[in-house]
Amino acid sequence: MKRHGTGGGTWSTRAKFLTAFLTRPGTVGAITPSSRFLAKEMIRGVDLGPGARIAEYGPGTGAFTRAILDSIDPNATFFAVERDERLAAELRARYPGLHLHVASVEAIESLCKEEGVEQLDTIISGLPWASFPSALQRRILDATVRVLKPGGRLITFGYYVGLLTPAGRRFAALLPEYFSRVERAGPVWRNAPPAFVLRCTR
Repeated sequence: MKRHGTGGGTWSTRAKFLTAFLTRPGTVGAITPSSRFLAKEMIRGVDLGPGARIAEYGPGTGAFTRAILDSIDPNATFFAVERDERLAAELRARYPGLHLHVASVEAIESLCKEEGVEQLDTIISGLPWASFPSALQRRILDATVRVLKPGGRLITFGYYVGLLTPAGRRFAALLPEYFSRVERAGPVWRNAPPAFVLRCTR
């Protein structure tokens, strides 16, 4: 896979992210982009070597995308799925060679087929799970476990404040139904707001 420039968290990027949050809060779940410290924790321990098959859900402004592209082997498969067209345009400008699909992650099975991938090793998710209704949470998780290989992992994150919301608690309770092991890492204090990482093994 071709390497790309790292881009950056410019004021312009932050302003666009804030605008997306204010106008589409069910799609963008935070006021500011994730920090590089959270991105580092998200990809810690992920196989980014030759032959690895990785997808990213909801890359937003590309904080996790940048961390992945900085470390991934050229012979790995990596693509991203972003539903928000304006954020997708920003990503394409920053990472011209990125395999980016403007679609819902509910279509991950068909997107894997387009990429020539039968199963994924890892899914890195930036989705605002705590903003989603129960039915959507389940539809995405159903599709996710169908494309993950046995032992494959969904790696996602949440905000501690999100655990106080009904949707956040509901999502946390759903995960053991879909995954054999769910591990929490954190807190990542150097993120606004403070976050934790969930590593969910199929």
